[in-house]
Amino acid sequence: MPVSRREFLRSTLKAAVIIGAGNSLQSFANGSFVLPARSKVALRFAIASDGHYGQPETQYDIYHDEMKTWINEEHNTRGVDFTMINGDLFHNDISFLPQVKSKWDGLKMPYYVSHGNHDETDETTWQQTWNMPWHFAFEKKDNAFLVLNTADDKGKYVCPDIEWTKKNLEFYKSKKQLFIFMHITPFNWTKGGLPCPELVESFNNQSNLKAVFHGHDHDMDNVKENKGKYYFFDSHIAGNWGTEYRGYRMVEILKSGEILTYQINPATKQQLNNNNLQ
Repeated sequence: MPVSRREFLRSTLKAAVIIGAGNSLQSFANGSFVLPARSKVALRFAIASDGHYGQPETQYDIYHDEMKTWINEEHNTRGVDFTMINGDLFHNDISFLPQVKSKWDGLKMPYYVSHGNHDETDETTWQQTWNMPWHFAFEKKDNAFLVLNTADDKGKYVCPDIEWTKKNLEFYKSKKQLFIFMHITPFNWTKGGLPCPELVESFNNQSNLKAVFHGHDHDMDNVKENKGKYYFFDSHIAGNWGTEYRGYRMVEILKSGEILTYQINPATKQQLNNNNLQ
């Protein structure tokens, strides 16, 4: 008997979480949540990280073509307003920078990039390539997005520019929702984290901050919480380690005010670690 898309989603959504008023958290049993109708979605975006284009002894070129195809398929079916490639776009060797730029130019929607620790280039070259600095902000409807840098040009982990961040958190405090992209997490709760306590304190004080999205930790595809703020990971595009699958995360801002995010294993179309934020 044919299986409908709704039934398929019910069987593959692994876990749903609603963050409600007062940052309360409510979890749903596996299979008890399905995607809302597309007409209920106000904004939808994809997040993928850690492509490591050029890493020796990996199939980086094939993996990038596959990821580009998967995200474009999302755009063709449910729609994607923009994509964020969240750090480690290439692997150390700057000669791969124009090649990976050419790959992502094949996306069918606007895209943004953040600088990762393996993106070993100076900020001037980075900005000339992507037309984006290491720290920047943008808006989509009533939503604000901050992109923060977490590494220097030699790959050393660094905390983001705190003065720039505080200034922009203040500037966008009136937006309905605020999201942050930064490659490395500001906690030591993973092997690759770098504690940034002043940054975290600023996040804690930002009432409209809904989610912080990270790459870097290829073996992470879940969510962590600190004082009512939620930090998401999205597996990896390529590289030589990490989760068994190569995946990406989708985020849907609903017209109701809820925010739905779910991790996808595109090779099997299985949707994992689903979280619904309000």
